[in-house]
Amino acid sequence: MEETKKGGFNPKVLLVGLPLFIVQLVVVYFVTANILLSKIQQPGDVPHEDSTEVAENDSTSKEKGENTEAGQFLYSMKDIIVNPAGTNGSRYLLVDLGIDFPSAEKLEEFKTKEILAKDVVISALSSKTLPQLNSIAYKDSLKSELLVKLEKDISKMEINSVYFSRFIIQ
Repeated sequence: MEETKKGGFNPKVLLVGLPLFIVQLVVVYFVTANILLSKIQQPGDVPHEDSTEVAENDSTSKEKGENTEAGQFLYSMKDIIVNPAGTNGSRYLLVDLGIDFPSAEKLEEFKTKEILAKDVVISALSSKTLPQLNSIAYKDSLKSELLVKLEKDISKMEINSVYFSRFIIQ
């Protein structure tokens, strides 16, 4: 008549259970990092054609000889507030923009079309999601996108660069 111990520690649980648990953690990590996050980030990617347009615009303005020292003719758009896409009005983005022009004439021309420019900026920013706006790498792409849209939507507009002087997500 052998007595069996009940309630004691079983080392088989440690030898089999712990490695199995670690393998499960590794699998969940790779599935989350490689599959789910890539699907979330894909809608926010900027199409490559926008970046080529920016490069073409930069080269054409340099060929004309109209590029001046950066920051010489700046226009400031202050307190642009938008609700990012997918937030249902619960979050907002506060942005101050600086727009650099190649000449004083272009700056004066832009001032007459400020309302059109604000509409372009608000439309572009409100179409972005929070993950896009929170991405540090995406901010440069956003500047390029704004530059292209401003030049395209406002006729005869030449812009050297777009700068963020304030970018707050609440």
